Amino acid sequence: MQNAKIEMSRLLEYAHREKRGKSTFFSQRTAACSCPPLDKKQLSFPLGHNYSMVMKLHGHPFSPATHRVMACLEEKGLEYEFVHIDLSTGQHKKEPFLSLNPFGQVPALEDGDLKLFESRAITQYLANIYADKGTPLVPQDPKEKAIVYVWMEVESHKFDAAAAKLSYELVTKPMLGMTTDDAVVEEHQEKLGKVLDVYESRLTGSKYLGGEAFSLADFHHLPIVSSLFGTKTKALFDARPNVSGWCAGILARPAWQKVVEKMKH
Repeated sequence: MQNAKIEMSRLLEYAHREKRGKSTFFSQRTAACSCPPLDKKQLSFPLGHNYSMVMKLHGHPFSPATHRVMACLEEKGLEYEFVHIDLSTGQHKKEPFLSLNPFGQVPALEDGDLKLFESRAITQYLANIYADKGTPLVPQDPKEKAIVYVWMEVESHKFDAAAAKLSYELVTKPMLGMTTDDAVVEEHQEKLGKVLDVYESRLTGSKYLGGEAFSLADFHHLPIVSSLFGTKTKALFDARPNVSGWCAGILARPAWQKVVEKMKH
């Protein structure tokens, strides 16, 4: 319990989680997908790039950003190895992890000699380089792709700016025994409500934010939406029928449910 609190305090606002619990899945290293190994010979890669057969995801089980990448790997049906980074000992602030992410934050991905950090950059890489695997997450048509990218930016700069703060105040702080700042909650509930009003309008004429197909524009919301659905902020989503239905649909996706189940154990 104490170690978990120490780890969460190091994550600060970035370390919001959907559920708490120790997991045998997260004990150091595990092949976290039962899907058959990816045959990369079927793909075309840049010359000189060394791709291993199994990717490595370095992360932490309480990290929403880690969950985002895990869900993408599951959505694409890709085999990977999970490497647990122990935040309580400061493993993320030391070598060799700093060679993967010089900012010392999880997650980081290794695909052969390619090293990536920042969860949204990783999901874009996976969606594009493995476009023919699993669920298509980025359209091929340039105009449709541009629309998806617009809403990806909205998630990152509008939605997450308010929602992540609420998750920190309403989920992380209580778990750490800290006092929630009601004024901060009120301020960011108002901000999130305005964003969700735009979403409600958008989803009136579109099944998903990026268009008629599920994409990264929807996908990137999963960890924080899931976190907030266990708090009073869920009422903001429920008050908007289109948003509520959209949330129910993306949260029910099998790939996300696999991540949720792994967090329970």
